[in-house]
Amino acid sequence: MSAACRADQRPNRPRAVLRVAGAALAALVLSACGSGGTSGGGGNSGFVSGKDGISTVAKGSRDTAPDLSGKTVDGKQVDVADYKGKVVVLNVWGSWCPPCRAETPNLVKVAKETAAEGVQFVGINTRDASISLPRAFEEEQGVPYPSLYDPTGKLMLRFKKGTLNPQTIPSTIVIDRDGKIAARTLQALSEDKLHEMLDPVLAEK
Repeated sequence: MSAACRADQRPNRPRAVLRVAGAALAALVLSACGSGGTSGGGGNSGFVSGKDGISTVAKGSRDTAPDLSGKTVDGKQVDVADYKGKVVVLNVWGSWCPPCRAETPNLVKVAKETAAEGVQFVGINTRDASISLPRAFEEEQGVPYPSLYDPTGKLMLRFKKGTLNPQTIPSTIVIDRDGKIAARTLQALSEDKLHEMLDPVLAEK
């Protein structure tokens, strides 16, 4: 265990001090290891959180997606704004993340099935120390869509506080044809759950 993840257990420290230090350390570990860069939730969000773990926003009340552009895992350049007119499925993932690894085949299958319907999948790879790790994972899984390489989570921080922002890894967001955020989930997705998020936005005119 590293020094950053080890609580001070010296017996001569007062118990109350140790409790405070332990609580602070737990918060740090959760922030650094369990979630992505988050711009916060709450406030006047305007979104509805369903019992199925999918949060949605009515068409007239949606926020515009932030600038999501940069270098991809395979060394190209992608700007999500270029996909305006399509429905975009944005998935935040890491090759080190077991739920991400588990959901990837479902994302790949639905991406292939819906491409002809005007759906564009885009990944945001985060917290992989070397670009070779997500590149190898995408090749292994046959991922047909691009992933922005965002090792420090800067792209995730571009989402405004109180919107349907990505707060964990994995997170998946659906952006409508007007470039606005329509739905979000903070869990790994099955094919059925992914369609539950995507299909209503795809059906909009």
